Amino acid sequence: MPHATAPPATGHRPRWWTELPLIAVVYALYSVGRLLVRGDVSTAVDHGLAILRLEQALYLNAEHPLNRLFTSTPSIGIPADFAYASLHYLVTPAVLIWMFRRRSAAYRAARVWLMNSTLLGLVGFTLMPTCPPRLLDASHGFVDTMAQYSAYGWWGEGASAPRGLSGMTNQYAAMPSLHVGWSLWCGILLWRHGRHPLIRAAGIAYPLITTIIVMGTANHYFLDAVAGAAVMGLGALLVRPVMRAADRFKAWGAARFTGPAAVLFAGRSGGGRSPVAGSVSATVPPNVSTGCKTSPGERIPGQRTTSADPPGTVVGGTAARDDADAAASDDAPAAAR
Repeated sequence: MPHATAPPATGHRPRWWTELPLIAVVYALYSVGRLLVRGDVSTAVDHGLAILRLEQALYLNAEHPLNRLFTSTPSIGIPADFAYASLHYLVTPAVLIWMFRRRSAAYRAARVWLMNSTLLGLVGFTLMPTCPPRLLDASHGFVDTMAQYSAYGWWGEGASAPRGLSGMTNQYAAMPSLHVGWSLWCGILLWRHGRHPLIRAAGIAYPLITTIIVMGTANHYFLDAVAGAAVMGLGALLVRPVMRAADRFKAWGAARFTGPAAVLFAGRSGGGRSPVAGSVSATVPPNVSTGCKTSPGERIPGQRTTSADPPGTVVGGTAARDDADAAASDDAPAAAR
């Protein structure tokens, strides 16, 4: 998705004191919205069973064999539970900070892409509350590995939520899977902007491993993962329209407000130069001779001459000034004065 991470045309350099509050506010709104959009449990169970039946009809049901492997092999299931409960909240911010510090030209587009997709995921949770496989009746053949191995970690029955705080999360927000969506965002950025082969390899492995983990722990269906990837694709398509709208809003705010309030809307160029300095340097011609004089008729290499001037004459150059000085001197012949 090259258009989603292309450097912005304006060249604005991000500032951490404005980026950090913005990201915190968006994530807080997302978290609160996720709690408020809890649907009816019976509806969520119906949606989960419908997805399961569709996968079985399409021979896409990889959740059952993976879940049996994770529950029967603690050496696989326990690390997978730790990964599910933690990497989602560690790797994504780490990649965002890495983009901010090392790839600042593409950071803004990457951040907008992540926010777009996260808010689209919230829309999915609202329109289609879905019961994850682990919360279905045991007759459907799934085991909650987070509950099975809860003694090894901080989570309880509420998936990745700390033990006793399951009420602080919406357990029926399974469609789409933002675990997969965010890991895909990380993977694409690592592959596109990473320079070391190991970083690029991690960009491929991370979303693939995450997809296996969310199915093996019975937290998501395969189609949840597909929906998470689709949400990221739609979020990438909206990057440029959202950035253009944000730029227009900043321009409107900068024109409407003055004083300290205008600082919130003012952009800063990548090199830190002010617009005034740029306009002055654009109107004052440079001193190409740097104070050096030439003999009459000698032309400084690279200086332009006009077609009306004889060869060797520089428009406004040092040769013309030297001739004028010689004509005005007392030692010049009378004909020259």
